[in-house]
Amino acid sequence: MDNRTYTIRQLTKEFSVSARTLRFYEEELLISPTRRGQTRIYSARDRARVILILRGRRMGFSLAEIREFLDLYNPDSDLKQLLLAKKKFEERIRTFERQKQDIDATMTELQSTLDDVNVQLTVRQAKAAAKGKS
Repeated sequence: MDNRTYTIRQLTKEFSVSARTLRFYEEELLISPTRRGQTRIYSARDRARVILILRGRRMGFSLAEIREFLDLYNPDSDLKQLLLAKKKFEERIRTFERQKQDIDATMTELQSTLDDVNVQLTVRQAKAAAKGKS
């Protein structure tokens, strides 16, 4: 068992998050540091959970979904968690694929519009230059 502990400052530095973020995760019961007076002491388990929370956020999962993953974790029987994670990850991939298609279509449309603008600029600049020579 890993008995290392971490301060809020160490975790904020390591993960580039604010102390407020860690306190928020604590308020949401996603992590549960112990206290020594006013000082929060984070366990290796808390640190691992912060890693999972941040990874989940980067993947676009809500805190409720992340909580669901964390709450299901049981080292002796993680089949239910793995099945849920598989389902959620597949859903997220489908969502990102749809968003990517939308972005690609928008980029194509923007490029076409920009090409039209460039043609109009060239025409107008040529007309302006011709007027200046007259």
